[in-house]
Amino acid sequence: QVQLVESGGGLVQAGGSLRLSCAASGRTFSSYAMAWFRQAPGKEREFVAAMYWSGSSTYFADSVKGRFTIARDNAKNTVYLQMNSLKPEDTAIYYCAAKDGFVYTDDQAYKYWGQGTQVTVSS
Repeated sequence: QVQLVESGGGLVQAGGSLRLSCAASGRTFSSYAMAWFRQAPGKEREFVAAMYWSGSSTYFADSVKGRFTIARDNAKNTVYLQMNSLKPEDTAIYYCAAKDGFVYTDDQAYKYWGQGTQVTVSS
């Protein structure tokens, strides 16, 4: 059974940094796309970043490009979202998601989800 467990959220001041982790277990993810989404209060869930478990290509929403990076540690079966220069509008619950095959920015395409981790950026 696939499990995705996020951690690393918290409260940070604007301009600060956080690193989110997504520990994946339950299968081999070599053919999978791994993504981060976020959902702010009263808003729809939106794509943040993604990468292939096997490969170097990365994808970002325009709103986070240049500030966020995504990376993986194969030995730890963990995907990371490094968030720098955080803004109050980055405040949201951040979710890790996984799917077999291609990266999509549509959350409906992802089969597996973590429970989410809260990120709050104060001004």
